[in-house]
Amino acid sequence: MRPMSHKPTIVTIFGGTGFIGSQIVRAAAQRGWVVKIATRIPERAYFLRPCGAVGQIVPYHCDYSDPQAIADAVKGSDYVVNCIGILYERRKGDFTKAHTAIPEMIATACRTHDVKRFVHISSLGVTGDSRYGQSKKAGDEAVSRAFPDATILRPGVVFGAGDSFFNLFAGLACLLPALPLIGGGHTKFQPVFVGDVTEASLAALTLPPLGDQDPRGKIYELGGPEIVDFREIYARLFRHTGRQRALIPLPWGVARIQAFFLSLLPQPLLTPDQVQSLKHDTIIAKNALTLADLGVTATGMDLILPQYLVQYRPGGRFSHS
Repeated sequence: MRPMSHKPTIVTIFGGTGFIGSQIVRAAAQRGWVVKIATRIPERAYFLRPCGAVGQIVPYHCDYSDPQAIADAVKGSDYVVNCIGILYERRKGDFTKAHTAIPEMIATACRTHDVKRFVHISSLGVTGDSRYGQSKKAGDEAVSRAFPDATILRPGVVFGAGDSFFNLFAGLACLLPALPLIGGGHTKFQPVFVGDVTEASLAALTLPPLGDQDPRGKIYELGGPEIVDFREIYARLFRHTGRQRALIPLPWGVARIQAFFLSLLPQPLLTPDQVQSLKHDTIIAKNALTLADLGVTATGMDLILPQYLVQYRPGGRFSHS
């Protein structure tokens, strides 16, 4: 008598080579799942192969503009996670494509191919009136219509090794004698650790569908245990890098003008739309579902920041200060 074969769990991750996506790939592989990374350029996902056994992590070519290509990537998957997101537009309409059109196509494919769970990574920025925020909000609504059981996660500013927030300002502090306080620096943030976002994603895929614990069809707002403004963020930065810099208040109008010119760089340091985003706090709403509802304990910044900001200290990792 031939032994029964066991079908492995298959998870397809869109945007799996990015900051958040790569962490989810690693965590899914640790669970023994087969991980299909749907990406436009499979070669960019090769660095993740050593995170699993031979053949466990599979870079899969997918043209995000083609609904059939997206459907082919989803077909046969038990779970799907969408991590696709951009911080600025190269051309008008990029936000709508990345944050609204593509998530809707993925959600539609999940419904067509009877995917068990679909997790869509969005942003706390949906409350703002920037093009970024509005495209994220439209994407959430489109996903919910196409796949009502989708779990939507809305993280705030995400920090961790390789982030594009603390690393950006730490790098600038190495080059500039002063740093800007856009709009006076009063915007409030609730930074969340990338490891907690990863745990939340896995919980949304695996929690049993029982009562209040059932994550399907729900929206969770993900933030850390601390609410800080830009002055406090800089204070943490200076403490962990050993670099003190002057802070210069930058009125909204001046910031917008500077952002226009900075947006022309190949890798924009700031765009007018990001300035617009900064006019709104990105913190968890009072009655929102949070990390705790997914069984995840939020991690404080001071437990993580020293681990990777040490590279910006005078003398780097070998500094004795």
